[in-house]
Amino acid sequence: MSTLPPCPACNSEYTYEDGSLLVCPECAHEWSADAAAEAPGDDAKVIKDSVGNVLQDGDTITVIKDLKVKGSSLVVKVGTKVKGIRLVDGDHDIDCKIDGIGAMKLKSEFVRKV
Repeated sequence: MSTLPPCPACNSEYTYEDGSLLVCPECAHEWSADAAAEAPGDDAKVIKDSVGNVLQDGDTITVIKDLKVKGSSLVVKVGTKVKGIRLVDGDHDIDCKIDGIGAMKLKSEFVRKV
């Protein structure tokens, strides 16, 4: 088993050493072994919208792309405003309630902070 830390960008366990750097073969992220030793103390995950604004719980966002609702014929249209979001861990990092559709999980790359 490898004793190398997982990739800080994508959490891949397949990291390897290349000289003084650690490299992730899945996302091509490179970082120094010294930075990897300091990283575990930093638990604050920053979630940003499509233009780079930092999102927080309770923010209001706007959808920037038509999003099909999986398992339904409904579509979340461009410009739909969503109030009172909640940030969560996972692939879809925003929990919210959209009027006319209900509870949804959204990816931060498809929204913009209002």
